[in-house]
Amino acid sequence: MAVSTFDIDAPRWDQSTFMGRLKHFFNITDCTTALLPDSRLDEAKLLVESCRAGSIPPGTTEEQLHYAKKLYDSAFHPDTGDRMNLIGRMSFQVPGGMAITGAMLQFYRTVPAVVFWQWVNQSFNALVNYTNRNAASPITPKQIGVAYVTATGTALATAVGLNLYTKKAPPLVARWVPFAAVAAANFSLVTASKRKTTVKVITMTQANLLIALYPLPFLFPVILPIIMQRLEKYKFMQRITYLHGPIQVMMVGVFLVFMVPAACSLFPQRCSMAVSKLEPELRDSIMSRYGESVQHVYFNKGL
Repeated sequence: MAVSTFDIDAPRWDQSTFMGRLKHFFNITDCTTALLPDSRLDEAKLLVESCRAGSIPPGTTEEQLHYAKKLYDSAFHPDTGDRMNLIGRMSFQVPGGMAITGAMLQFYRTVPAVVFWQWVNQSFNALVNYTNRNAASPITPKQIGVAYVTATGTALATAVGLNLYTKKAPPLVARWVPFAAVAAANFSLVTASKRKTTVKVITMTQANLLIALYPLPFLFPVILPIIMQRLEKYKFMQRITYLHGPIQVMMVGVFLVFMVPAACSLFPQRCSMAVSKLEPELRDSIMSRYGESVQHVYFNKGL
């Protein structure tokens, strides 16, 4: 392909297939791009915008254009074009997720530790979801607050309740409490949503998050605590208790490197819904403006 005819916005891989989406998300979740300075990201954005305008700098190769688009997709919002905060970027999902999840797995024995790390996790999720929201659809501070309070409150209540309930249970059971709390918080967002489009988007988003945290049908939350429980019985592990946390963080990271892209690839980024399935006021608004000519609406599902 001649660089002069290169379409910078055309997907590099077929986004109608799972494998195509998987390659795309492996590309933009590359955590090494999170280390790049803003100046390098701005250079990539400038090259992308130049390509869109049809004025590609002389000597630019197709591979350079692909890399610029990779940086652009990983750091700039697809709707607004604004540079996203570091924590909310796709490239930060693996390092951020492995650190927080590893901490939740390590510090599960006391109520204060459980409360703190569940709060950190839900705050991280809220920031990620807000950063990767569908910016074309307005969202009020009240809606943001309700979603955050609902998820955080559910997670804390579940975690504290189960933590107290499992005091007399085998130690292994207590290790599963953080995952139960995260699952409860994710599903609470769906029940708190009013609009059908919002329910559909959040359902897909939470499915992504659940798969990322529970890879290979629940292998992660079931197996990892068992592994740590058995490892801690060995004398060499008892001598390096200060490394238990870092070990769990690294084990979580191995899973997330593969499961974050896989989870994000479950559903197409651009989704549709029949107008007939929308809530009455929204359906009536579309019908009054466009009549029967519009049968489906389309939206960016966000993260």
